[in-house]
Amino acid sequence: MSAEHQRLTVNASKKIPLEQWGPYLSERQWGTVREDYSQHSDAWGYFPFDHAHCRAYLWGEDGLAGISDFFQNLCFAVALWNGKDRILKERLFGLGNYQGNHGEDVKELYYYLDNLPTHYYMEYLYKYPQQAFPYDQLIEENRRRSRLEPEFEILDTGVFNNNQYFDVLVTYAKESAKDICIKIDITNRYHEGADITVLPMLWFYNRWQADDSEKKPVITRRDAHSVKASHPRLGGYYFYYEPPTDGWMTDNETNFEIVAGRPNHSIFTKDAFHNAVIRKEHIEALQQKKSGTRFAPVYNYHIEGGGKRTIYCRLSNKSLESPFGVGFTDKFTKRKQEADDYYNVLLGNNPNPVTRNIQRQALAGLLWNKQFYHFDVEKWLTSSDGISPVNPGKLTGRNHDWKHLKNQDIISMPDKWEYPWYAAWDLAFQCIPMAMVDPTFAKHQLTLIMREWYMKPDGQIPAYEWNFSDVNPPVQAWAALQVYRIEKSNTGKGDIAFLKRVFQKLIVNFTWWINRKDPNGNNMFEGGFLGLDNIGVFNRSSVIPGAMQLEQADGTSWMGMYALNMMEIALEIAMKDDSFEDAATRFFEHFVLIAEALNEQGMWNAEDKFFYDTLSLSGATPLHLRVYSIVGLTSLFAVSIIEKKTLDKLSDFKKRISWFENYRLKNGRFWPNEEKKEGDQILLSLVPRDKLVQLLQRLLDEAQFLSDGGIRALSKYHENHPFSIQIDGTNYHIQYDPGDSTSDFYGGNSNWRGPVWMPINYIIISSIRRFGDFYGNELMVEYPTGSGVQLNLNQVADALTARLVQLFENSGEGNRAIYGNYNWFYKQPGNEELVLFYEYFHGDNGSGLGASHQTGWTALVASLIKELNKQ
Repeated sequence: MSAEHQRLTVNASKKIPLEQWGPYLSERQWGTVREDYSQHSDAWGYFPFDHAHCRAYLWGEDGLAGISDFFQNLCFAVALWNGKDRILKERLFGLGNYQGNHGEDVKELYYYLDNLPTHYYMEYLYKYPQQAFPYDQLIEENRRRSRLEPEFEILDTGVFNNNQYFDVLVTYAKESAKDICIKIDITNRYHEGADITVLPMLWFYNRWQADDSEKKPVITRRDAHSVKASHPRLGGYYFYYEPPTDGWMTDNETNFEIVAGRPNHSIFTKDAFHNAVIRKEHIEALQQKKSGTRFAPVYNYHIEGGGKRTIYCRLSNKSLESPFGVGFTDKFTKRKQEADDYYNVLLGNNPNPVTRNIQRQALAGLLWNKQFYHFDVEKWLTSSDGISPVNPGKLTGRNHDWKHLKNQDIISMPDKWEYPWYAAWDLAFQCIPMAMVDPTFAKHQLTLIMREWYMKPDGQIPAYEWNFSDVNPPVQAWAALQVYRIEKSNTGKGDIAFLKRVFQKLIVNFTWWINRKDPNGNNMFEGGFLGLDNIGVFNRSSVIPGAMQLEQADGTSWMGMYALNMMEIALEIAMKDDSFEDAATRFFEHFVLIAEALNEQGMWNAEDKFFYDTLSLSGATPLHLRVYSIVGLTSLFAVSIIEKKTLDKLSDFKKRISWFENYRLKNGRFWPNEEKKEGDQILLSLVPRDKLVQLLQRLLDEAQFLSDGGIRALSKYHENHPFSIQIDGTNYHIQYDPGDSTSDFYGGNSNWRGPVWMPINYIIISSIRRFGDFYGNELMVEYPTGSGVQLNLNQVADALTARLVQLFENSGEGNRAIYGNYNWFYKQPGNEELVLFYEYFHGDNGSGLGASHQTGWTALVASLIKELNKQ
């Protein structure tokens, strides 16, 4: 076992499997629902980026390349100034939703290079322009552009031309759980010398502003090279730093004069360092202040062209006589070697250094995207932020019926800038690659989202803070099975206790779906947008005019998959505890009824050989919405294989399904099973073999769903054959749209009308592989359709995986598909191995779109590479 494996073994025995210190600091706290105390629920407008440097947050903190303890009492991050910017670079800049032509988007260059599950070693690279940061240019040009034009990115501004920038590499190496060594390397990538100011900042999260009973913590100067941070719950920490140019102290308090137009009680506000660096204001006062809640040593450097300067700091719960003594720098080398040892074990089945690098950076990003999330909805609804008065309208507004939700946890985020809040179905997908590196934490995350301070008493799982009541696909049972199997495969032991815990919670959620999303009781489910934003010809979460009702092929398919997954969990537990046999039977029978509804109640179009959403009107024939999208492909997701040895051990379950089969076949009812001639396996799936072949023919057609970079969310067929429908005088229209969204559904910052999405591709590949395990060479299909090449389904799964992986690989010319027009930058010396993991990918050329650090669910590529290397 590597040193990291040993640390993880210790963590696995903890009630909450967390290190006290980690990358838990958000990269954007402004513009969030939590900080919104406006009269009209305008989160982006109420707390914009321009307030972030001078206004204290109420529900968390943010920073650049930062860390915090797991309750975010004490935070550390880096601030920079190039001598030209109008503000201190304390956090990543990006556009708010109203400013971008495709919604919110970060406009910075930063990279998660390395991380360990225990965070004993972490690397973060930030690229800082030496010219004035182009804040106004980015805002104005993106506002000028239409939705039909691409986003204007920071590499379009010219500030990174000629390598006129600094590389700021921040490295953390823990000596122990509460002793963190910090190295900040600043490298001038330009050929001429340049000035830079660096402030390694330490501060306390301002909890006292919202709670008079909260005892205020304090940072106190000790000597010229250290301060002590004292907190009533966290205890004492010492911050050591090498000799600086200066040392400043202030408080983490709002500058009310700027934010609210009223006088401040003190000059020691959150933006005091900003004012001192930029405007040279109150420097002497900051130098002389003995204590406060925000401190930074100040380093002013002139770095020659190609030169480098290094700053060392240390944050420890111990009073150290020689914090940077003999052997200090060796700690970074030691922890780096431990990280290498850990990943050599973890990725040992992959001999390819190119894809190993992709895996390691994907997993590093996944671990960097852990974040402290704090939100008490009841308190938020009924309180003021000290700037705006209490708003009674909130009691009937956003999230008003989620008063029980009181979150204060470390959660795996989709992207700590673009999505600095958890999303239910994102989290489920994220737990799969997380299980590769830290299965204990992955299991903890899946159970956490269903704890009583998250899940509603009626069983609904919170979607995300913009609307906790939105409905995401019910993938938690599927994810729990995936995590369970990954750990069992790696260790030889399955965690039945975990399955039991999650199963009990999932029963409540499954019942909520049955009661709330099947209004007619016919096993045809609704659900609204179901996480697929603009996939529908109209907003599927809106009320449809007239007496029409939308019955969703994907809602029904997801529920078929849910029932099947619940059956599988129950069967796995029943092999150890036969009291779960009845539950397995219940979910098996429910799956059969959902499969019957999907196949025989009008969602299958025999002419098109595809599943569609249907509009139903009492007394009329259901109307198919004839759109070739992943809505119709979700029917592939529900697939399971039951082994004969399982049936032989669970005699009651075997007896019941045999009776149920005989009864239904005798009465001419639909039956979804297929049994091998040898009788050693039974296949359960929503789609019979003939429909499977027909769906795959369309799925694997390069003129339809299959792109060079994976499966598109909407068929390319609709590029020349758009679909339209008129309802109550309104015309609704959908067309293949392979790039950024050209609609404003759900903020307009993501697009499901043509691009490739990693989570959907992952689940498609997993399902095809499951079919392949059953059929073997008995079922061969053309790949690609029309090519004449016949492959079995496991080979198809491998081929689809290879298409996704090649998005991230260097071509022979040094290009990566993900970088599109920006490959010129990633061919520069030192940038060749940098990989970003985008939210989704262009349906024609594979370039990365949406959030640029979505690790997050795009980290699934690490799991796909591992699966490919097993074959």
